[in-house]
Amino acid sequence: MTIDERSNGSRREVATLGGGCFWCLEAVYQELRGVEKVESGYSGGDVPNPTYREVCSETTGHAEVVQVTFDPEVVSYKDILEVYFTIHDPTTLNRQGADVGTQYRSVIFYHDDEQRRIAEAVISDLESEGIWSNTIVTEVAPFDEFYVAEEYHQDYFRNNGFQPYCQVIIAPKVAKFRKQHLDRLKA
Repeated sequence: MTIDERSNGSRREVATLGGGCFWCLEAVYQELRGVEKVESGYSGGDVPNPTYREVCSETTGHAEVVQVTFDPEVVSYKDILEVYFTIHDPTTLNRQGADVGTQYRSVIFYHDDEQRRIAEAVISDLESEGIWSNTIVTEVAPFDEFYVAEEYHQDYFRNNGFQPYCQVIIAPKVAKFRKQHLDRLKA
């Protein structure tokens, strides 16, 4: 796992996930107990240091992602993925609701073989449970590079909660997360 050893001996791990607009994922993961940092950005493409405009043009190959730094003693990588699969539709290729394009694809960028194994197992379990009528199309790909999005994308829901997109799209996802995962919320 991508592990950051702290001076006090505690470990931190990183998950890199794409599931539609990064604002939605960021807003949810900021409320999950054990998550210490969430950054919106871009991953999975072949253009260094892309801008939002470039990513939206679908010419860079990047997905909008969040990079989640978490304490594995509080929340496991599997827990991170279980939340991930409740806050987006993993059965729609290159889209989430009205957001359409390869930058909105459902993708898990794994940082090591253990994360890959866990991601594949979670997907397999969900498929066998038959939760969705369509097949899960979430891509499981090796992590390469993460580019932090422009500053105005960070903490978007917190800073723009009354903006229409936030009210119509993000707020319901956050409310659904809170209802389904009440026991996992930060105090």
